[in-house]
Amino acid sequence: MTSARANIDGVSAEELHDVWATLAADERAEAFELLRAEEQADFFLNLRALGQAQILLGLPEPMRKTWMRILPPDDAADVLQEVDAKERELLAALLDDVARHEVNALLAYAEDRAGGLMSPRFARARPDMRADETIHYLRRQAHDRLETISYIYVLDAEQRVVGVCSFREIFSAPAHRLMREVMYPDPVVVDENLDQEEVAQNFLYYGYSSLPVVDADGRMKGIVTIDDIVDVVQEEATEDAQKFGGMEALDAPYFQTTFGEMIKKRAGWLAILFVGEMFTASAMGNFEDEIAKAVVLALFVPLIISSGGNSGSQASTLIIRAMTLGEVKLRDWWRIVRRELTLGVILGVILATIGVIRILSWQYAFGSYGEHYGLVAITVGVSLIGVVTWGTLSGSMLPFILRRAGVDPASASAPFVATLVDVSGLVIYFEVAKIVMRGTLL
Repeated sequence: MTSARANIDGVSAEELHDVWATLAADERAEAFELLRAEEQADFFLNLRALGQAQILLGLPEPMRKTWMRILPPDDAADVLQEVDAKERELLAALLDDVARHEVNALLAYAEDRAGGLMSPRFARARPDMRADETIHYLRRQAHDRLETISYIYVLDAEQRVVGVCSFREIFSAPAHRLMREVMYPDPVVVDENLDQEEVAQNFLYYGYSSLPVVDADGRMKGIVTIDDIVDVVQEEATEDAQKFGGMEALDAPYFQTTFGEMIKKRAGWLAILFVGEMFTASAMGNFEDEIAKAVVLALFVPLIISSGGNSGSQASTLIIRAMTLGEVKLRDWWRIVRRELTLGVILGVILATIGVIRILSWQYAFGSYGEHYGLVAITVGVSLIGVVTWGTLSGSMLPFILRRAGVDPASASAPFVATLVDVSGLVIYFEVAKIVMRGTLL
């Protein structure tokens, strides 16, 4: 890593972070070792799991063991999920027995479920403990056995959550007060198998910095903290943004994705969209006679299909985002139909007005559209209303159809919606032209 050493040697953690994405996997460990000792811990702990795994695998074994053991169990589990089976066994062996048991328990969950996000290290107390006893207990546990002490969870003998209180409340309570008298009963909990997006929505709705995770019997298994949810939100937003672009979501950062994997992720959807656009050519072929008789119609084909695609893309983006935020549910589909139908007509009228004004202006200025320019203007205007309304309606309904089918609504990306609307837009345009221009140009 001669070139990397020349560029990295002597830089701060902030400067290394700026070039981190451009470094190859085998350069990252060496670059990390060049950081000052006092900066290494913060830099390492703030990395995503993939970066931490690359550093660990590139370090000498004694150093590897040190850095593996400073990771909390949930972060260590994330690191192990980023490596293959052989490397996973190698890194897991570096953990002490207690941590290894905790990490193995976390690995039993899917990584996109609450159980896969949680930390098993949380502050707990019994209902019959006094406030001063609880504080003394937490002081002994806080150094390396707790993820956070923002909240203390009160558990019964079966490890079920019966209450919760903040550290501030227990610290300010009289020393003799029992936890059952200080706690808030019936706290908000999340099921261990809840999807990470729904967990994030719970954080958004309730505003807590951590939430307890329970199994089917109500026994507390761990906590999910707000920093885990920040990563989830970023991951989900990145995945959705990539799908909006008409491709499969990447499994790794851009520079860490190989050319082969990049082609695999992008070529499939491009091929599907290309085949879809072939139907546009087929639709044009079906109206070949009409185009031959009224060549002027061909001038407005891009205008018509782009307006329908744009309106459909707008609608699908709005609905998908509303679904992600929990603002729209499957049961709301009929309300969406009525709302988007009205919006589609209004938006279509606005675009139709602009289109008609443009045709009339060019005709008066340049005589561009012949003696039947009025019919051309009417055809374009009516078609725009129909195409934009249809595009808006279909773009808003496609996410519902995909969600109902169990498919990620983000798959209804802008290019996909535009391709679907292109063909139907052409049909609407030429059918309107045949009606309006019958007996004149057609």
